[in-house]
Amino acid sequence: MTTDEMTDAVLVRRAASGDEQAFRELYRAYVRPVYWVAHGLLRDSDDAHDVTQESFIVAWDKLGSLELAGDSLLPWLVTICRFQAANRLRARSRDRARRAPLDDRLPSEVDLEHQVITSELADLILHETESLGELDREIFRLCATEGRDYAAAARELGVTHATVRNRLSRVRHRLRVVVGDFTGS
Repeated sequence: MTTDEMTDAVLVRRAASGDEQAFRELYRAYVRPVYWVAHGLLRDSDDAHDVTQESFIVAWDKLGSLELAGDSLLPWLVTICRFQAANRLRARSRDRARRAPLDDRLPSEVDLEHQVITSELADLILHETESLGELDREIFRLCATEGRDYAAAARELGVTHATVRNRLSRVRHRLRVVVGDFTGS
């Protein structure tokens, strides 16, 4: 059987039994597509090269248990590549989190200060919304709190779309002023 006549199934069987030349042929056939999948996921050529190599190392280790479902080894290699890329992305995220600058204050001070500010601001907003008229309060509840669109709120309240849009705009402006006064901005 010539090299051109060898199918992926034959090469996989040979590689699984330890034939490094058969694995090299599979590598040469699929290294570029696997690299481009890795590059598309990672958007970094160095990481894509590393993930490509890692994918083929994993493939070499797992060839013995592989039952090739189709004619091509590529879907299996792409699956391995995606898992390796996901691992690389998680590692990047962990590294970024570890390198993030730390606040010099003690955590309890930061948490307590944040809780006090958040609580005070929430009380101000609550007080401001309670002082609204009933229709404005309902519009704010439906649109800002429950996430309904203007048309749905208008239908539920029996008013026009323009009424909801205009009144919600005024309420938001009023709340921005309260927040701005509170934060000093």
